[in-house]
Order: sequence, then structure tokens, then C-alpha cells
Amino acid sequence: MKTDSVRVAKQNVASIDAPVLGARRRACLFVLCLTLVIVSLDSTILNIAIPTLVNVLKATNTQLEWIVDSYAIVSAGLLIFAGNLGDRFGRKLMLIIGTVIFGMGSLGSAFSGSVGMLIASRAVMGIGTACIMPATLAIITNIYRRQGERALAIGIWSGTEGFGLAVGPIVGGWLLAHYWWGSVFLVNVPISLLGIIGALILIPESKNIDAHRIDWPGVILSIAGISAVLWGIIEAPNRGWHSLEVVMTTLGGLLIIGLFIMWESKSANPMLNLSFFKKRRFSAPMVSVALIIFTLMGVLFVMTQYLQFSLGYSAMGAGFRVLPVAIVLGIAAPISTVLDRILGSKVVVTLALLCVAAGLFYLATTTPSSTYGTALVGMIVVGIGAGLAFPPATESIMGSLPRESTGVGSAANSSVMQLGGALGVGVIGSILATRYQAIILGDLKGHTIPAPALSAIKGSLGGALEVAKIVGGQQGSALASASRSAFISGMDQGLIVGAVVVVVAAVIALFTLPSRPEKPSFTPGLSKERRNTNSQAIHYDPTQPNTEAVVPFSSINSDSSRLADEAT
Repeated sequence: MKTDSVRVAKQNVASIDAPVLGARRRACLFVLCLTLVIVSLDSTILNIAIPTLVNVLKATNTQLEWIVDSYAIVSAGLLIFAGNLGDRFGRKLMLIIGTVIFGMGSLGSAFSGSVGMLIASRAVMGIGTACIMPATLAIITNIYRRQGERALAIGIWSGTEGFGLAVGPIVGGWLLAHYWWGSVFLVNVPISLLGIIGALILIPESKNIDAHRIDWPGVILSIAGISAVLWGIIEAPNRGWHSLEVVMTTLGGLLIIGLFIMWESKSANPMLNLSFFKKRRFSAPMVSVALIIFTLMGVLFVMTQYLQFSLGYSAMGAGFRVLPVAIVLGIAAPISTVLDRILGSKVVVTLALLCVAAGLFYLATTTPSSTYGTALVGMIVVGIGAGLAFPPATESIMGSLPRESTGVGSAANSSVMQLGGALGVGVIGSILATRYQAIILGDLKGHTIPAPALSAIKGSLGGALEVAKIVGGQQGSALASASRSAFISGMDQGLIVGAVVVVVAAVIALFTLPSRPEKPSFTPGLSKERRNTNSQAIHYDPTQPNTEAVVPFSSINSDSSRLADEAT
């Protein structure tokens, strides 16, 4: 009897990867990247459709904000809960459900007859995104067990996300030039269908069959806290950082997050195991990634305006000129896995962050006489650095997690990235706006300007250029020149702040991020609680390659431990 148990245990441990090898595993990665593309594409494709929405749906500025914010707030608020559900009920199941919801939301958005319906449909898309994002990364971690292979897969995953963000404005511009505004949402539907079919056929299921009951207080606190903080960050540039609504909502959100942390630390069945954050390979790269996203989203925000308003490119033309960033990011991401294997995570991530900082400092030398060449060099350097930083940092985060918690761990990382990106746009955008307004109002001192025109000039560079066009002549030309100069001064100041933030991230990585993962002395994927409970170990049913099962540890001899080490 004991001999049979040992034989079965050996077979199960040794065949962890066997059912998901070769072409099928690569096909799984393709499907996961396909579903990721629609999410990342949607993050930027909407920006180019906003002017059209104003004309067709007669959307006000407040309504436009909610069209964007409803998606961001809902997705960020639900990420941790959705990741937890994936660990409990199955990551493949959550991926399929999320893709179905995202596709339905896209369909509703495409055929919205009113602003209210569009806002609601965008919120539905946010629910789908919350299910998709943690599931894709958790599944990759599950089907790529060996560190080197997992790192390469995550590099491809990271490059895909960056590519989607960069090509969004190009795809949106082309669709708007040939079809109606709803096409920027409808394009998601066929891709969603392909992703669902591919997931059903190719992707194996994985989940934690030992999951505890749902931590409902933790769910409510996490959703409320993250949503409130994100709303405050998003609204701060429009309402003002000193606005009572912004201050109270943000502080209230932070208080709720504090209560969430207290609850999780004392809960017998926490939704998010806070002990993960004690691992330097989890918390250190997460902070670094959040600070990179802080900078990159802020840079994308200001550079898009610079290319259109200062250099005079169309929205689609500006999108094409950002495309080189996506290309170099996509090339650098897989290369980072080779460098990580040779130099270690600490060195690669630190040098990559310094590369990003160097690109930002270079971009901060932009003057009113600068050309696209200056912007291109700086953006390529930033893209190379980002491409080299994200994969090893993300692999470090995911590789430090027990397999039964990869969903919620991935969701925690995505939540931090969402908050970092929103904060980057808010802070860098506010620095730009403050500097721009101070300079342009100083230039206009002594001139009599009607209140509506002054408000437009103060509001944005685009508004100032519209006023300059109406005024015309020498005065209009002088206003356009002064406003562009003020904008570039504010942009440079914001980019310097972003560069300093990335340098801080590099210092954090240098002093806190371990170079290599610790060699496990126990069966990988086994959490501390499960190692100490009934002396049990995880093995995997070869017919269901990523479904966890439990066998008594006493039935497995030392040979099975050796096989487990070899399998990972």
C-alpha cells in the first residue's frame, strides 16, 4: 500500500508540467496575451474618441470624466476580490467570465444611445478587466513552473501590455476615420470571442481546493478603500488638491484601507495574506513597479499633448510617433529574462530604472525649438528601461507567491499599479498645469482679455491655441508661442519630478530587492499554513494538470521531494 502511494506521488510530482508543454503551452500564452491586449488597448483607445463623444452624445466635461473614471474605479476596486475568487473557484473560469463581461460591456458601449448608458457600460467593462488581469498572470505562473521559462513568458506578457497601450491611439484614430465612434468599443467583441474559445479549448484549470470561506468584511473594505482613494486621485487635478471633496474622500479611503489592513492581520481567513509583504522579493519589486507606472503614465499623459499641441501632429499622427516606444519595449522585455539569469534581478531592475530616469532627464531638456527627434530619443530610452524592468520585477513578485495564492497576489500588484498610474497622471499633470498657468498669466499681465477667453487660456494649451486661432494675426501668433513655451516649461518640470521618482525606485531596488530567489527546502507551492497542517503536501492530478490535490506527506519518500525540485 505504501509502495503504491509512493509510486503515485512520484508520478504526480514528476508530471506537473508534462500535460502543458510545447506547442500547447505556447498557445495558452498566446490566448492569455490576446485577452490582455483588449484590456490594455482599451486603456488608451478611448482618449482619441473623446472629442467625438462631445459632438455626438453632447457629453459635458463632468460626464466625460465619469466615462473614463467609472471604468478605472470599478476595475481597481474589484481587482483583489476578483483575484481571490480566481484562487477559490478557478483562474480559467474567472478569465472566461471576465472576458465575457468585458465583451458585453464593449457591445453595450458601442451601441450606447446616451451618456448614462455609456458610463454604465464602461463600468461593466471595468468588472471584466478586474477578472481578466489577475487571472492572466496567475495562469502564466501556473503553467510555467521553472523560473527561466516563467520569466520569459512574463516578459512576453509585459511586452504585450505595453504594445496594447501604445497602439490604442493608432487603432482608435483609424477606426474613427473609417467608421462611427462605437467602433472603438466594438473592436473588442471579436477579440473577446477568440479569447473565450481559446481559453475553453487550451487553458487548464487551476485553483486552491483548500480555500477558506470568503472574507466578506475584507472584500467590502478593500473595494470601498481603493475606490475612494482612486477617485480622489483622479479628480484632484480637476477639482484641486485642496478641494474638500477630494481631501475628505481620499482621507476616508486611506482610513478604510487602514481598517482593511487591521482586519486582514487579525482575520482567521484573510482575503489577502499580509505575510506576503514581508517577503522582499514580493514587496520591493512591487514598490519599484508602482513608481515606474507612476512616471510612465504621467509621461504618456504629457507627451501625447506635446506631440499634438506643440509639434502639431494629429491624434493619429501622435499615436504613430509613440509606436517606437512599444516596439523597443516589446524587444527589451524578453531580453531582460536573459540578463536576469546572468546578472540577477537586483542589478537588472536597478540599471533598467536608471535607464528610464536618464530618458526622462533627457526629455526634460525639451525647448520650444526642439523637434520630434528629441522626443523620440528620450522616449526610446524610457521604453528600453521599462521593457527591461517590468519582466524581472513581475517575475520576482509572482515567483515569491505560493501557487494557491497567485491570483490574489497578482491582483494586489495590479491594484498598486492602478493607484500608481492614476497618481502619476494626477501629480505630474498638476505640476505641469501649475507651472503653465503661472507663466502664461505672467505673460498676459497688463492685457485686457474677456473672462471666457482667459478661462480657456488658463485651462489648457489646447484652449489657448483655440483662442489664438480666433484672435489671429500677430497677437494670435504671440499667444500661441507664449502658451507653447509655458506648456513645455511645465512639462519639463513634471518630467524632472518623474525622473527623481524613478531614481528613488532604483535606490529601493538596489538596497531591498534580492538578486536571486531563495532555494526552496520544501515542495514548491505549499504555503506555510499548509506545511504546518496535518503534514500535507500538494501534488497534481495528471489528467487535470493544474488542479491541486492533497496527500499525506508520510506517503511520499525523499525521492518525491527530489522530483519536485527537478520539476520546478
